[in-house]
Amino acid sequence: MPHLELMLFFLVIAFVYASVGFGGGSSYLAILALYGLPFKEIRLIALLCNIVVVTGGTILFVRNKQVNWRKILPLALLSVPMAFVGAMLRIEQQTFFILLGCSLLVAAVLLWFRTRPKDPEGTVSAKVSFAQDSVLGGSIGFLSGMIGIGGGIFLSPLLNLIGWDTPKKIAATASVFILVNSISGIAGQLTQLPPSINYQLIGMLLLAVFVGGQLGSRMAIMKFNPVMIRRMTAVLIFVAGVEVLYKHLV
Repeated sequence: MPHLELMLFFLVIAFVYASVGFGGGSSYLAILALYGLPFKEIRLIALLCNIVVVTGGTILFVRNKQVNWRKILPLALLSVPMAFVGAMLRIEQQTFFILLGCSLLVAAVLLWFRTRPKDPEGTVSAKVSFAQDSVLGGSIGFLSGMIGIGGGIFLSPLLNLIGWDTPKKIAATASVFILVNSISGIAGQLTQLPPSINYQLIGMLLLAVFVGGQLGSRMAIMKFNPVMIRRMTAVLIFVAGVEVLYKHLV
């Protein structure tokens, strides 16, 4: 079976991202782009892996009563349909890789710093704005649908920056956000899937992220914070972003 090393890469990525409430879509895209897979298949694989990883995380967050559905609703209200619209857009391969490269650079910076509120577990001072959260969710959802990620890596740092809630509840929110956007994104892609799909490759990668995601989600509940590994991942996707842009801009 070719590319067995991909299973290890995806397992580690799922572990790291799940431990901080993310699905890992940006890093899956980065790795697959370097392997030169068809871009439509790349988007599909990234979203499927997202769903596998964050489903387990979402269940654990719900069981631990970290999910505030009332606050999540405004974020998801526009993000879900906008992710569907973004995924339905018929963009050229060149455009996709330019968007991907730019998104990877931004994601790398956000993953490296991962801004936190000054008072991680204290009283939340930010006021909830239905309109603001809806616009924020819709914008991230649209971009996520186009490039094939769940959007949590963009959403989480922004919510931490404004003190939207405690870090653990923001991680739980990001997990739910990624899950619903990934499902919506796949639904939007159904009209333009490639004629031939490597189901064997998809199956082995889903198995890898399932194992990594389950381990990472449990570490998240235990307040595990893999800073060094997370920053190594940030370097990886930054380099991948630069290489993607270099290949498609030069």
